[in-house]
Amino acid sequence: MDIAEVARRSGVAASTLRYYEEKGLIASVGRQGLRRLFTDDVLEQLALIALGQTAGFSLDEIRSMFSPDGQADIDRRMLSAKADEIDRTIKRLQAVSKSLRHAAVCPAPRHLECPTFRRLMQAAGSAVRAQEPRKIPVRGRKLASAR
Repeated sequence: MDIAEVARRSGVAASTLRYYEEKGLIASVGRQGLRRLFTDDVLEQLALIALGQTAGFSLDEIRSMFSPDGQADIDRRMLSAKADEIDRTIKRLQAVSKSLRHAAVCPAPRHLECPTFRRLMQAAGSAVRAQEPRKIPVRGRKLASAR
């Protein structure tokens, strides 16, 4: 298939296909004039790339899901770790949603007068501080980020 056919059948723009090839995610098998040619397997690879992006994997992480010959070779531990990360994100977002719903119906005259809202603010502040990079001394430099 030429690049235009791959773009049409996959819904992925030709410019994105060229970018994916440059990043080593897919590989053309030759050219017909100026147009890149791909095997039918590229459609399956593009579907895996789309799934990986939907799950929040970086393109570098997705590239590691392919063997050198372009076949899927997915590290199950990586999938499990991403699922755990998604679960943590869901829990955090559910807590945020609950907080927003409380703030929307809170009977206190002002949000800062509501003890529940104040606890939610404190919890959010603690979470932000926990995510801030720590500063550690590095030989020859003043400070460097621990992350």
